[in-house]
This record gives sequence, structure tokens and C-alpha cells, in this order.
Amino acid sequence: MDRVTLLRLGHDRSDGGTARESATWDEASIGDALSARILPVSMGDPDRGCAAFVTSWDQAIALHDDGVDGIRITVLHDGARADVLDGVVRSGAAFLRTTPERLAEAVDIAGLPACDVRVSVVAGDLDDAVAAVRAGARDVVVHEWDDHQLAALRDAILPEVLVERTALPLGTPIEAVRDRIAMPLFTCWLQQVDTRGAARPRHPWAPGKDMHPPVPARRMSSEWPDAGWMDADQAVDLDRVPPDLAGILERSLAGTPPTVAEMVRMFEARGVEVDVIAHVADQLRERANGDQVTYVVNRNINYTNQCYFRCGFCGFSRGPKSYNARETPYRMDLDEVVTRSQEAWDRGATEVCLVGGIHPDFTGDFYASVLESIKGALPDMHVHAFTPLEVWQGAHTLGVPVREYLERLKASGLGSLPGTAAEILDDDVREHLCPDKIRTAEWAEVMIAAHESGIRATSTIMCGHIDGPVSWANHYEVLRQIQRRTGGFTEFIPLPFVHMASPIFLQGRSRPGPTWDEVVLVHAVARLAFDGLIPNIQASWVKLGLDGGANLLHAGCNDMGGTLMNESISRSSGASHGEEVTADELEAAIRAHGRVPARRNTLYEIIEAPV
Repeated sequence: MDRVTLLRLGHDRSDGGTARESATWDEASIGDALSARILPVSMGDPDRGCAAFVTSWDQAIALHDDGVDGIRITVLHDGARADVLDGVVRSGAAFLRTTPERLAEAVDIAGLPACDVRVSVVAGDLDDAVAAVRAGARDVVVHEWDDHQLAALRDAILPEVLVERTALPLGTPIEAVRDRIAMPLFTCWLQQVDTRGAARPRHPWAPGKDMHPPVPARRMSSEWPDAGWMDADQAVDLDRVPPDLAGILERSLAGTPPTVAEMVRMFEARGVEVDVIAHVADQLRERANGDQVTYVVNRNINYTNQCYFRCGFCGFSRGPKSYNARETPYRMDLDEVVTRSQEAWDRGATEVCLVGGIHPDFTGDFYASVLESIKGALPDMHVHAFTPLEVWQGAHTLGVPVREYLERLKASGLGSLPGTAAEILDDDVREHLCPDKIRTAEWAEVMIAAHESGIRATSTIMCGHIDGPVSWANHYEVLRQIQRRTGGFTEFIPLPFVHMASPIFLQGRSRPGPTWDEVVLVHAVARLAFDGLIPNIQASWVKLGLDGGANLLHAGCNDMGGTLMNESISRSSGASHGEEVTADELEAAIRAHGRVPARRNTLYEIIEAPV
């Protein structure tokens, strides 16, 4: 899947730039560039303190021999063809920067078998850029262009698709950069890029922020900020996307779910492709659910914020006071848990959801006692409690098999399991995101045992941190394998990463959450991937706000979650919304998008039918 990429040079991120090229860098100037959120790029004689290098063919080979990855190297088309080719292939350079006079030769070099390089041209104006693309350039470098100039280029090269990159190539995975460049460079790059390695949109929205997401009035994708894009109608026809993507979507509409590779392709979609994927997801939603959108009246009870796990994404958990935590560690007693459950029942809740840290003193007996206390006071309350991590830990502390422990929890009153502690069900990511947590197969073992014991469960994904299209697709495939075996998942809930107070972001090791287009894709692709398997796709207003969540009703979602009453985990990670909404507010948001609200219970049985 080829794209035309574009690099914007500039002096400050606020003027649109993502990189600055210079032949004279020192420690102070590199620091100045990073302070302006700009990646320093070395021109000529390579300065090893920079993020990337634009250099001669022989210097490129020397960089490679010193262990510099080719994704950081651009070879200048300066010298004899044989020398330039040698520099490109021996360094593994990502780009060959040529001139208009030698563009044809550069295109010919890039077309050689086993030569994986993109031809790059510096363009002074729109005409130069269009001419270069029409002549075969696949990368355009511009200086201090504004959004209007980018929009003009985007429209002028159609049907070619323009994607803005940073100093590194489109699609660069975190694994290729982590521990390969200095930490300040790594952090700057992470804050510039989206999950697919392209430049992030410049608007300040992120999941958890108290602002409306940048949703256009009549379309789903906010890929570009200019009026020509934001005011346009949503693309819905399959002939608006490349044949490979159109084929995936046609097969999905015909009842053939996407493969893992096809999910990766959809997760890499951009712009018009996002619009069309969302439209297909909306069609599948209508087939499965009609116009009914459900919600549940419930309360979250976060019974402790003390936890001996150290998950990089979690801004909620607290250790001992000696860790200088921002909030005092707490642990509710059972009477308080029951009191909060009673309050929820009195306000019309049919579910309490119990989620907390893994307190070092908790054993499997504690979890059973919580259930027994709630059910003893409120026998008709559905208790949605204990992630697979808590179940795993509880069984381990008692020295019993997971299945045996689940049977005890069920007898104590457990109604269903929340599908959290999943994060990303890809162990290559979990190793860095939550290294001491259960691995994918262990999470799956708990879920399979629960389902086979008659305990239903939700399923989730947390996206937008150090993950990417491949790990998302792997996650979805794990859930599909479980669901085909057991049928025990009631719903799927994407949970966009709230970055503001998360340790991994504050340490400079993660992206600042997913972009709006990525939020659309994780929901829409879920509808396609789980069609016929998991009927309910939920939008998390806790992470996105009511407005953001309700917009996803046009991208495959048919459920808006719960009223929650005092949810605090998202707010501890920096979210401005998330504590509680009323049933009336949920219903109003649903109706505003032309759908019919219906109150349900945890297991999707309708309690209050639409009128």
C-alpha cells in the first residue's frame, strides 16, 4: 500500500513543522529544537546527536556500519549512479533525495529489484511538488507550508493519497526506535506521530480532554484541518477506496470476516478510507441491531487504589505513601462497598461494577467475601466484578485452579467478568506496557474457563499508547478465537488511552493517546471483525465524552455503556469527564444522533423498551 509522503520542515511545531535540517548542530541547538517539539536532522557530515541524517552515499554506509538503522538515513543523489546506488542499498536508506534534473534516474534506481528506497524531492512551491509526484517522486519535502498549501497538494495529486510524515518514514514502529535513539529524541517523535507512524493532526484534542473531538459535520475522518476537508460529505462508495480495501469491505458485507492481515490493512486506513470503513460498519450495525442503542444504569466501585503491579498506563493505582503518590492510598471496608451498592440500587442501578488495584493483602477469600456481602444485602443486584488478573491472582493465593476458583466466585454471587486487564493482547507490547501482568494466554485461560462455567464477560482493548495496527489485529484475533470457542463475550469496548497523568507518558515513553481517526477505526473494524460473533460494540463516553461517544454510533456502535456513578480510574489518568452521567443525558445523546435509546441489564436483556 503505497502513499505519497510529505515532510514539513520548520522552526517550531506551532508553525506546522516536525523537523529542522541543518549542517551545524550542537547540544544547545538540539535542545532548542526539541523544546520547540521539532526533531533535529543532520545535513552533510552526520551529527550523531540528531534523529535522522541527510548525507552522502559514503557517509550513509559509514552510519550503517556504526549501527544506525536505515530508517534514519536519507542518501543525497550526489555523485555517480553506481556510488549512489551502493550507498542506498548498503545503508538500507529510507529515502533517496534527488533534484528535478536527476529525478528520472532516481526513480529508475528505486525501481530496481531489492531496492527499497523512496525517491524524495525538495519542493519550493505547489507546482514543483505536483510535478515531482507526477514524475515518480514518492516523498516531498517542503519548508514552512501551511494547511492550505498542504490541502492544495492533497487535492492536486488525486487519486494519489498524501500522508504527512515526520523525520522518520511512515509506518515506523516503536520497536525500531525505542533504545535506538536518545530518550529526548524518542519522546519528541512519539509526541509527533500517530499509531501508524504518520504525523499527528495539530489540534489539541485527546481522549479524556474536556473538549469536543474534532469530528467534521458530515463525515467521520478528521485527517486534515482545512475547510475543504472538514466541510465535505462523508465518502460512502467502495469505488472511492483502492481495490484491495474495497474487496475486504465487499467480503465483509457478504458475511466473510476480515483476516488478521486484512484487519491490519484497515487499521492503516487514512482519510477517505476511514469514512468508507465507518460507513460499512454502520451498515453491519444496522443489520445486527437496527436503530436501537442500549445503555445500563450502573455504578463503578473502585474499592482500593493500592496495587503492587506497576502498569505503565495506570494513573489510578497507588503504592505506599513513601512513593510520593499524588493521592492518599485507600482501601474501602466491606460495609462501605455494600453501602455504595445499596445507594446505587436505590437510584435504579441494576449493576455494580467492582474494579480496583491488586492490594498486596488481598487473597481469593477477599474477593469471595465482597460478593457475598453485596449479594447478602442485595440479592437481585448483578455484580460485574474482577478482571482476569484478579481472578488469576485470587486463585494463585489460594493455591487452587482457576476454574475451581471461578466456580466459587459464581457460587458467591459473581454475575459476570469485566474484560479489562486485557490492554493489548499481544505479548510483545505487554512486555513494555505491563510487564508484571498476566500474559495473553493467561488472560485467555481465565476467560475461557469463566465462559465454560456459565459466567459471561465483556471484552476490551486499550489503544493509542505504544501499540499499532499489527497488535490491534492480533488482539482482535485472540478475542475471535475465544468467542468462536465459547460464545461468552457480551460486548466489545475499545478504551482509548488517556495519557495526561499516565506514568508511561509522563516518562516520555508513549504517544498521547489515539487520534480521532484511530478511535473511529478501532470501533468500525471491530464491527467488521466481530460480525456474527460479538453483537454489541460499545462507545466509551468515559474516555471520549458524551458527544464523542455518540458520534461513534455512525461507525458501528450500538451501545453507550453505563451511567457509572463515581468512576474514578479514567479521571486519575487525567480525564476531565467520566464520573457519572444520568440516564436522561445518555438518552438525549442517543436521540441527537437519530437512534432509539433502550435501557438494558448487564446481559443485554431490555429492561425499558423504547417508546
